[in-house]
Amino acid sequence: MKKSILILITFFTIIMNAQECKPQIPQVTVSGEGKIRVTPDQALITVSIETKGTKAADVKKENDIAVEKVLQFVKRMKLPKEDVLTQRVNLYPNYDYEKKKHNYLANQTIVILLKDLSKYDELSEGLIDNGVNRIDNVEFKSSKLEQLQSDARKAAMKDAKQKAEDYVSVLNQKIGKALLINDNSQAYYPQPMYKGAMLAMADGVGAPRETLAIGEIEIITNVTVSFLLD
Repeated sequence: MKKSILILITFFTIIMNAQECKPQIPQVTVSGEGKIRVTPDQALITVSIETKGTKAADVKKENDIAVEKVLQFVKRMKLPKEDVLTQRVNLYPNYDYEKKKHNYLANQTIVILLKDLSKYDELSEGLIDNGVNRIDNVEFKSSKLEQLQSDARKAAMKDAKQKAEDYVSVLNQKIGKALLINDNSQAYYPQPMYKGAMLAMADGVGAPRETLAIGEIEIITNVTVSFLLD
């Protein structure tokens, strides 16, 4: 048994020494970033209609009526049906600690993909005026996102290659083929700065109506590349 263990230890020692003696491949590893700026042409708007009361049936009915009113308004805005999604209504009991009594809450969410941003102000004001009391999220997007991401990836690779060439140029060497490419990108979608004001409008605080000023969004790609040294 001891002899077998000794043989195994010797075997693994030989393998480790062989790996250590193996010549290292000369290479340089750099990072690259590709950044594309674009003016968004779409907005994904998520809103909710919430109602409450003491009787579940009445709360559900009131919520259905409110949702129907909102959907009728959206229809008058002539938005494509496939760009408007309603989610199942949530109805649940709730305890009011201030009044020390139980009531019921009903909530339904509507998600709208707005492809014509010239209608944004009219749509956001109309949603609130017609019964929406919560704006959950507004996400600006680009309809050309896939192409822009592709352009950003190419720009990141060009940036990495340029850095590698800069490093090795002082050594009178050249870079060869890429040995390893790692994509370190993270998805990011900026939110509008005036979301809080829109929420205040939904709560009836009387905040001023906002004018759309979306600016630009950035599509950023980060890569790490290892190049062979010639």
